[in-house]
Amino acid sequence: MRSEDTIEGRPKAVLFDVGNVVVRWDPRTLYSKIFRDAAERDRFLAEVCTMAWHGETDRGLSFGDNIARLTAQHPQHAEAIAAWWARWPEMFSGPIPETEAAIEALHARGVPMYGLTNMSTEAWPGVQAMSPVFARFTDTVVSAAEGAIKPETRIYEIVLERSGLKPQDFLFVDDNRPNIDAADALGFHTLHFTDPAALHPTLERHGLL
Repeated sequence: MRSEDTIEGRPKAVLFDVGNVVVRWDPRTLYSKIFRDAAERDRFLAEVCTMAWHGETDRGLSFGDNIARLTAQHPQHAEAIAAWWARWPEMFSGPIPETEAAIEALHARGVPMYGLTNMSTEAWPGVQAMSPVFARFTDTVVSAAEGAIKPETRIYEIVLERSGLKPQDFLFVDDNRPNIDAADALGFHTLHFTDPAALHPTLERHGLL
């Protein structure tokens, strides 16, 4: 997290990541139902349905095509691989109350808010439906629609182009350290979101609440 004295000026808008910042997402939530043994579950997620594999849908590949490719490589896991999309909502465990409350408080103050998410365009409408606070965002940049993903510089540039704001105008909130590091390098104020309870005090410290 950058302090106000490391970047000129205070932020006047907030840029929120979505997964594990606004709503909780964890593939283990689903795959704990499919694999009774935790070690077998973790091995499957480390070796078959990996985050690198999933990242292709974040970049724009359809779930169907991505699943078909992986199933051809691991036919013995066909059913478990198919569940990644067929049972996608079961990976979520609801909105994060502290973030929802902060978004509503920012909205009441008239603070502009934006979203930046690594996500498939197929998945985004269902995720939006999980919380009314997504309607508070002026705009959300979805990686699959842009063909660029965090932490690539280009996706941050897209946010700036579409918002008309500068990096130092934003406080960027994300749970992924590489994404935060990339934003730091570009001059954003940042909060590495690891404790929901830290969000409101950070917004106050930056003069946003």
